[in-house]
Amino acid sequence: MSDDPSAASPADSETGSAGPPAGLVLVSTPIGNLGDLSPRGRVALAEADLVLCEDTRHTARLLGALGVHARTAPLHEHNEDAAIPAVLARLAAGRTVALVSDAGTPLVSDPGYRLVRAALAAGHPVHAVPGPNAAVTALVLSGLPPLPFLALGFPPPRAAARTAGFHALRAAERAGLSATLIWYEAPHRLAGMLADLLAVFGDRPAAVARELTKRFEEIRRDRLAALAAHYAAEPARGEVTVLLGPPAEGSAEQDQDSLDRQLRAALATNSLKDAAALVAAATGLPRKRVYARALELEGG
Repeated sequence: MSDDPSAASPADSETGSAGPPAGLVLVSTPIGNLGDLSPRGRVALAEADLVLCEDTRHTARLLGALGVHARTAPLHEHNEDAAIPAVLARLAAGRTVALVSDAGTPLVSDPGYRLVRAALAAGHPVHAVPGPNAAVTALVLSGLPPLPFLALGFPPPRAAARTAGFHALRAAERAGLSATLIWYEAPHRLAGMLADLLAVFGDRPAAVARELTKRFEEIRRDRLAALAAHYAAEPARGEVTVLLGPPAEGSAEQDQDSLDRQLRAALATNSLKDAAALVAAATGLPRKRVYARALELEGG
């Protein structure tokens, strides 16, 4: 059953091989298996006047495997702003410009957002050829609740910033967020990331997906503590996606009990202000909220 009640049936869908329309075309490319490029994606790349890509050498290998001869130019995080005026000039001349990332759906943890915004602001048409995406592929394979989910891209590489980000998400969960969380991660940082997740979120169902659609694809589904122990002992290789299941029902009450225990312990040896500051720093909760609860406990 389609997730879109207005989706076209095979009988009334467009199946022609007409080239891409003029404008900016966002083309999703394989995340591992070359066979996952759609026929429409191949046509879009073959007939575009210019293909913008993160790494021209990487995309050249893809185009070569497809037998496609196309002009390419780099568009990455370091040159995107400088490249936009020339791209807009091409679009204004009625040309078709395709945008790809090294793998998957453009803009999702990849460059291109600023270009899309500029093209839309200038009144140029923007189209998309849908296709592979590592976060969604990992989600449907994970066995974790598929909706709602929150795709967060790469966490900060440094442990302090990463932990702070995790604490902010944990605080959002305490405020009511309940979703499967998804990150991309570099293999050499995976063990540290999983350890930080365990420290902040506690042990709960999770999954690690590696090398999706490739020969050595692996999906490990377990509790976070087991996954952290596994990858601490056996370093990962390849492209990695990490998924964390939502908090269990009743965890909000457990969180409140935990907060109260920490506050009572801190209040036993510190002033109210200092106790609230210490617990807020440890939990990642807003200091005003922790201070208000500390006042309630002290008054009680």
